[in-house]
Amino acid sequence: MNKVVANADEAVKDIESGMTLMLGGFGLCGIPENSIAAIVRKGINNLTCISNNAGVDDFGIGLMLQGKQVKKMISSYVGENAEFERQLLSGELEVDLIPQGTLATRAMAAGYGMPAVYLLAGVGTEVAEGKETREFNGKEYLLEEAFDSDFAIVKAWKGDKAGNLIYKDTARNFNPMMAMAGKITIAEVEELVEPGELDPNFIHTPGIYVHRIFQGEKYEKRIEQRTVRQRN
Repeated sequence: MNKVVANADEAVKDIESGMTLMLGGFGLCGIPENSIAAIVRKGINNLTCISNNAGVDDFGIGLMLQGKQVKKMISSYVGENAEFERQLLSGELEVDLIPQGTLATRAMAAGYGMPAVYLLAGVGTEVAEGKETREFNGKEYLLEEAFDSDFAIVKAWKGDKAGNLIYKDTARNFNPMMAMAGKITIAEVEELVEPGELDPNFIHTPGIYVHRIFQGEKYEKRIEQRTVRQRN
C-alpha cells in the first residue's frame, strides 16, 4: 500500500463538509500547519473539530474559524482566540469544553477500540450533566465515550514512507493518541525518509495507524505567547 501523497491538498482531498476531524498539537506546538491551510483553501464548512485548543486568530484552527468552516469545537483550552470568543458568545459556534485529561483519554480509547471509559474528572460538575455515572470502590466515576472521527490529522518531525512517525520534544503532545484514533489518519512530516532509516526504538507512532503521509513545507512554528524582559 502506497501511503505517500504529494502534498497537503492531495492528503485532504476527500475531507468534506460536515465531517469530524481530530487535529494534533498543543497551543501552536506540533499542529498540522500544511493540512489546516489546505482545508482552508478547500472552503468546506460545518466541521466538528476535536483539538486541545482552537489556535489563535490568524493561525492554526483560528484560520478555519475565520472562514466560518467550524460548527463545533471539542477542546480543553480556547483562551487565545478572540474570533472563537466572538462566535461562542454570539451563538454561531457550538463548544464542548472538556478536561484535558479526558480529551486525551477519549482519543486513546478510540485508538484502543474501546467504546467508552470511566473517569473521575468532571464528576459533580457541569461536565457530568446528562452523562452516566457509576461507583467503583466507593468512588463515583463518569462514563465518557470514545471519540468518533472521520479523519485524524497529525504533524511529526520525521516519518518514513511506511507511515512510522517520530515526534520531537513537546510536539509529541496530543499527536500520538490522535494518530491512533482516526478512521483515516493523515500525517505531515518535516522530513520524509525511506523505510528502515528510522531507529525502531524511537518510533512513537507505528505505521499501521497512518494511512497517508507527506512532507510538509514552510513551517512557521509560531510561539503562542512570547515575553521578553531586560536582564538586570
